[in-house]
Amino acid sequence: MSSLEAETTALRSGAGAFRPARDVVAVRGPEAETYLQGQLSQDVSALAVGASADSLLLEPDGKLSALLRVTRTDGRGFVLDVEGGYGDAVMARLRRFVLRSKVEMEPLAWRCLSLRGPAVGEAAAGLLAVLAERGVLAIPFEWNGWEGTDLLGPEDVVLGPDEADLPAGVVVCGPEAVEARRIVVGIPAMGTELTGKTIAAEAGLVERTVSFTKGCYTGQELVARIDSRGSNVVRRLVGVVVPGDPPVTGGGVEAALARGMTLHGGPPPPGDGAADDKVVGTITSAAWSAELGAWVALGYLHRNVEAPGPIRVRSGDGLGGSWPARAELLPLAGVAGHR
Repeated sequence: MSSLEAETTALRSGAGAFRPARDVVAVRGPEAETYLQGQLSQDVSALAVGASADSLLLEPDGKLSALLRVTRTDGRGFVLDVEGGYGDAVMARLRRFVLRSKVEMEPLAWRCLSLRGPAVGEAAAGLLAVLAERGVLAIPFEWNGWEGTDLLGPEDVVLGPDEADLPAGVVVCGPEAVEARRIVVGIPAMGTELTGKTIAAEAGLVERTVSFTKGCYTGQELVARIDSRGSNVVRRLVGVVVPGDPPVTGGGVEAALARGMTLHGGPPPPGDGAADDKVVGTITSAAWSAELGAWVALGYLHRNVEAPGPIRVRSGDGLGGSWPARAELLPLAGVAGHR
């Protein structure tokens, strides 16, 4: 078994560890709850101390500012964590509407150690107990059946997997295995699947991140209007699968899927020329999956093209012909015909 296969197995059915880049922002003050309730799509007021929820931070027009996680730390304080590189943008967006609210915000020198797989609870029980005593947040994680725990706390306490002796049975996992597993599970990422032009319904985020029973929040109108129309958006995030050989260290195997490649429906035009081939979608992330034994990707596909179903892929530079692929609903873990 290769290291990639071993890491993939750990993440999927054992216990794997990796350190994702996360920016953390503290929001405190006597009006912190009220303010966040009016800015985030989740029902912040319903969070008990220690509880977390994924939420959208939207612009007034309803477009995405960030997908983040909010955790209540006490009666007057919260921490927000978001993918690395987006912490400053989150603070700038939140500060825009503070006005006279009694709210304080500051970035925290915290980091995250992610533990994934069904064996994490048993394998890392001692580690979780020790870090809890030192004030580290142990946040349960679940997305499309992929479960685990995120340890979030000061960077001198939450050491990376390459800096600490992990419990026996916990496998240190590299970025290739983690990225492939993210794609198979169908988790959209900031900067690729999620940008300032993204509408939440396109990325399948509404059910997970939006409360329809709370009061008003910035950007609510677009979310509510699309939901009332059955979430009938022009494009949707799907998975793409192409059989092929795994990459070889040092090159030698061309990627069957890569970010920026274009998606096409129906049979190829005469001569299979790119100029005459209508683009119906674009790949946003791609990787080789040892789990499925295939190249996998996330991408946005026009609603007129059926998923699951056959599609074609082009390089995106207009050169060469197209090749067959399949558009699949997310997650990809149960895709028939792959291991």
